[in-house]
Amino acid sequence: MANNSFERRRARVRRSIKKVANGRPRLSVFRSSKQIYAQIIDDTKGFTLCAASSLDKDVRGTLANGGNKSAAEVVGKLLAERAIAAGVKDVVFDRGGYLYHGRVKALADAAREGGLNF
Repeated sequence: MANNSFERRRARVRRSIKKVANGRPRLSVFRSSKQIYAQIIDDTKGFTLCAASSLDKDVRGTLANGGNKSAAEVVGKLLAERAIAAGVKDVVFDRGGYLYHGRVKALADAAREGGLNF
């Protein structure tokens, strides 16, 4: 059982997303103080279709800091490119326990600009 407010919020968000997913994969975001990570997960089959983070070799050299909004935008665009290459266009956005604000919002907006629909 989730024992702190972040875990309860994450479980609540995940539960509501699964109700409206209709078989679409889930774009899950994790952010730490220094990096940001995103992956697209197919919950019906139980595996990750594609992923991107501020630690990827493609991204690492261009960023001065992996934990800011500009890094989140770069990761969002990279994830959208990889998802479209993998044949994924429609996803549901899983913000986890984070507010849809700041880095999480920047990643989502960049993924939308890159061609993902959610």
